[in-house]
Amino acid sequence: MTPEEVFLKLVHGVADRDFDALPALYAEQTDVRHPMNPYGDHPLLSRDALREHFGLNAPRVAGTIRFQPDNIRIHHTADPEVIVAEFDYAGTVIATGEPFTAPCVFVLRVRDGLIVESRDYIDHVAMSRARGQLDQLVANLKEPASAPAAS
Repeated sequence: MTPEEVFLKLVHGVADRDFDALPALYAEQTDVRHPMNPYGDHPLLSRDALREHFGLNAPRVAGTIRFQPDNIRIHHTADPEVIVAEFDYAGTVIATGEPFTAPCVFVLRVRDGLIVESRDYIDHVAMSRARGQLDQLVANLKEPASAPAAS
């Protein structure tokens, strides 16, 4: 698969909550980071770490919001393994029907059809607001991060 095809499988898999299938998009050894995560950037360096990450996030998202990738713009770079993808996760809050949009930028390196490196920049405030977790986010910002959390 091309980097663009892998990216599309990733963001649609997240939106469709296909969390069990997502780790297969990554190499056994990888370097996935969320540099803007207010809960701390905890590198995910293996497929097993990603399996755990997606397993933790599934219940946090499942009952609170529905969303799909929207406004996708993929930029190819001079390096054929690397793309920069700008997009929004656009959706609704399940409890209220309120719409939300969370802008995102992913920088992916895909080798032999698998993600070997990724930098995921997501509007965590918009996602926390949509999930009804702004108070938790603010409380966390007052204390140093100690463990991986939702991204």
